[in-house]
Amino acid sequence: MHIERRNIINEYVQEKGEVRLKELEEMFPEVSLMTLRRDLIYLENKGTIVRVRGGARKATLSSNSIEDIYSQRATINIEAKEKIAEKAVTYIEPGRSIYIDSGTTMMCLAKILPDQDLSIITSGPNIGLEICKKSKPSVILIGGHLHRNNLCTSGIYALEFLKNINIDIAFIASSSFSIDSGFTCGNFNECELKKAVIQKARHKILLMDTSKLDKSLPYTFARLEDIDIFISEKELPENVKKAAQDASVTLI
Repeated sequence: MHIERRNIINEYVQEKGEVRLKELEEMFPEVSLMTLRRDLIYLENKGTIVRVRGGARKATLSSNSIEDIYSQRATINIEAKEKIAEKAVTYIEPGRSIYIDSGTTMMCLAKILPDQDLSIITSGPNIGLEICKKSKPSVILIGGHLHRNNLCTSGIYALEFLKNINIDIAFIASSSFSIDSGFTCGNFNECELKKAVIQKARHKILLMDTSKLDKSLPYTFARLEDIDIFISEKELPENVKKAAQDASVTLI
């Protein structure tokens, strides 16, 4: 359990840039302050964060280490992400306008996309480049501000671009989920982009591994009733299944 918690803390700090111990206490109310301090010490020893008074900030990155941080995130729960991608790829259909979110789970999906005539829209430049290794899919890359740590474009230009794009099927990633807070992420601009995609898309498919369950980050971009399908690597807890059933969400 501590491994999952530390992964979530690390991802949060890498996305937001910093975290206060008070925020961590709100995110993990069942965990003692001393345990959270030990988590920060562990992450500092790994070189991904630097502890400061009352919290921590992400480690200063050189131009050569940005890819290293992303690669580190990509290896977290990799088997679960690959299982989710294998389930999700069965919903890819030619002749549809398909949105693929940014993130490491979506990269797993991009790697196994069939080499077909697909129209792909993405907010992840690295995902667009991965898809371009195939000969047939076309790729539309959403512009905007590029976040170094998750390689996602967002912001006002991305939102304006979306206004002129039709989306049939959207594959969306989430940093965490709880029944009370819904699907959440740690960056406001990314949250607004996800909201806009959900409003535009006819079919919404959420991809998230179970290590992110029962966690809440600052910004809610969707709740169960806003999506159509929830794909995870294994069966969800009974309370989540019940909530999904009540919201008419298909669990895969």
